[in-house]
Amino acid sequence: MENKGIFITFEGVDGCGKTTQINKLNEYLKEKNYNTVVTLEPGGSEIGKNLRQILLHHKGFVANKAELFLYLADRAQHTEEIVLKNVRDGKIVLCDRSIDSTVAYQGYARGYDIDKINLLNDIATGGYKPDLTLLFDVDTDISNLRVGKTKDRLEKEGIEFQNRVKNGYLELAKKFPERIKVIDANKSIDEVFSQVKKIIDEIL
Repeated sequence: MENKGIFITFEGVDGCGKTTQINKLNEYLKEKNYNTVVTLEPGGSEIGKNLRQILLHHKGFVANKAELFLYLADRAQHTEEIVLKNVRDGKIVLCDRSIDSTVAYQGYARGYDIDKINLLNDIATGGYKPDLTLLFDVDTDISNLRVGKTKDRLEKEGIEFQNRVKNGYLELAKKFPERIKVIDANKSIDEVFSQVKKIIDEIL
């Protein structure tokens, strides 16, 4: 694995704790002298920062299809500008959300055709997929508490929406068990991280 980078994505409902785990894993890998890049979707590129603002904080109406295409536009730019470039340079790219978010949120939760989303994801990424996806599975009542009172546009969708997202993720994990590893995110930060470390150590 020395010469080839790795693309690892972190997925789950809002409030699952994935951002905390990305930062912990980043520190852990740096201590082991791995070159890492931490990024996110939407918002990992310069163009993406503007798209993120619209997607998460726009006050007015956003059509579901417009939402879908904004995420895909962000992904197309991010894959080319950030992900592929760093993987080619031999770095481990740790990304907060990617293709599976769009399938879970816009597909399973919003009800948009999943086959079409898969096709659009492939167009946006040129067919490039993560080497490993860590799915942080958490009870939605716990994730809601973690999110707190200040919610973004998607976090305001409510518990039923979040349950559809959660169930969508679990369906994806069943379809792609080699790539998607499910982590019990109901536990403490350190207990969750010990699960993360076990998976990462096996790969590296």
